[in-house]
Amino acid sequence: MRWQLPLFAVLVSGPSMAPALRSGDALLVRRGGRRVRAGDVVVARFRTRPDLLVVKRAIREQDGGWWIQGDNGLVEDDSRRYGVADVIGRVLIRYYPRPGRLG
Repeated sequence: MRWQLPLFAVLVSGPSMAPALRSGDALLVRRGGRRVRAGDVVVARFRTRPDLLVVKRAIREQDGGWWIQGDNGLVEDDSRRYGVADVIGRVLIRYYPRPGRLG
């Protein structure tokens, strides 16, 4: 069994979460903790694209996973294209370059 830290960092790449997040934002993510709720910003992998790690907003539970979408409606690299995703963790804060909590 591989041991994993409960907290890890990710770097946002691309415009899909604008305006809440921008390319280059650094985020602190928590595995486990409280249960994911609709509206949470999460890090996930699509079942159809397990090689792709994404930052998106959880919309609803579906088929044992989550339907996730970016905040930028013009970019559809989310569940509309790839289907259901498995959430790895919930984003706690943006720590660079503009520190702040996400809602």
